[in-house]
Amino acid sequence: MVEKYDTVVIGAGPAGTAAASSLKAQGQKVAIVEEDLWGGTCPNRGCDPKKILYTAVEAKEQADLLAGQGLNTQSSIEWPDLMANKRNYTKQISPGTHESLKNNGIETITGHAQFVDQHTLEIGQQTIEAQNVIIATGLRPRILDIKGKEFLQTSNEFLDLDEMPESITILGGGYVAFELAGIASSAGAKVTLIHHNNRPLKAFPEKLVQTLCDQLSENGVEIILDQEITEIQKDSASYRVIGNDFDKKTDIVFAAVGRIANVDQLGLDQIGVEYSSKGVKVNEHLQSDVSHFYAVGDSAASPVPKLTPVAGFEANYVVDQILGDHKEIGYPLVPTIIFSLPKLSQVGVTAQQAEEDTDRYQVRTVNVEEWITYKRQHEKQPLVQLVIDQKQDQVVGAACLSMEADEMINYLRLLIKHEYSANEVSQTLFNYPTIASDIQYLY
Repeated sequence: MVEKYDTVVIGAGPAGTAAASSLKAQGQKVAIVEEDLWGGTCPNRGCDPKKILYTAVEAKEQADLLAGQGLNTQSSIEWPDLMANKRNYTKQISPGTHESLKNNGIETITGHAQFVDQHTLEIGQQTIEAQNVIIATGLRPRILDIKGKEFLQTSNEFLDLDEMPESITILGGGYVAFELAGIASSAGAKVTLIHHNNRPLKAFPEKLVQTLCDQLSENGVEIILDQEITEIQKDSASYRVIGNDFDKKTDIVFAAVGRIANVDQLGLDQIGVEYSSKGVKVNEHLQSDVSHFYAVGDSAASPVPKLTPVAGFEANYVVDQILGDHKEIGYPLVPTIIFSLPKLSQVGVTAQQAEEDTDRYQVRTVNVEEWITYKRQHEKQPLVQLVIDQKQDQVVGAACLSMEADEMINYLRLLIKHEYSANEVSQTLFNYPTIASDIQYLY
């Protein structure tokens, strides 16, 4: 007998579980299908476990900055203990998520989903039908198509290393590459980061990126730009990373060269759903070419960063769509952050965009090294960059490079959202000295 559902969700990550739970709460008959870890990438092998590793690294870096300033404890990363802490957290995620969904009355199906037609799908020997489908299968690491690619590891393996190798080579110049480089270097590895052009982290302001690269280099990370890697060779207990006039020996090689949408094995091309490596093609309602097929989070080729908060936002939006609210999606301001050493964050109008309209925008970069918030920690060259709409006297964009950047960008995002003028900010009182109280002096 073929079981029929109001909505079937493919993928049990943050977006999929949020959508399934909300629809069930509204009285729908819902099934959710997962072939890997329940809970998805973020809590199992992404942002959450990475943040656990980063927390220890951040504490070590702050202690190192205060060495000789009243703090004399010699700090070091004990990688096996840190990994045990990470695993103690992640081991509960998949079974806990699965159990929670079942307890909420959602049908959970483990296996690979394959569409037979626009309403029917098979999971192994099981066949089910859906009135609506939500695709939330996420992304997977992209592997370079080079000779010896079978020797490449990804962030999945990095986040589960039993021991930190003496030397690590990371291929890539994006978020993940810089985050892994900072963690590994602080944990004692000799790290080499190789990027194929001369502009890593191209979505962020060039001045702040260059400062980040300089600081990583000062801390022992070798950054090599404009180098195409053509081959990885296995050499007894190590590897050789080979490029044009380039040959480097290393203990392990990680590919951090982006991620691709995990939608190419669902049979979507057989039922008229268009997709690419960026995800399922969607309209302003997050619908695919087949109107009852929706895509959310990392699976959707939507024009916003692939982040967990965005996935949750899109999931809630699609729930409303299925329940009858047919307004077009409108995205709020989305801040982004790289948990590097130091952190790099950004929100709103970028410096690159501002440079295209200098009559309207002014870019102001402030070195806050002498401010008490940063001087007390002996931070090196922390920077805050503002994009100001000169006609409105309002901040419309911001970027931060510091160990406080994750929280500072959240405050600035609120100012941008609510269109505070410089005068209004100056009339707002915050606790002092804090990163919030610094804001009025940035204008």
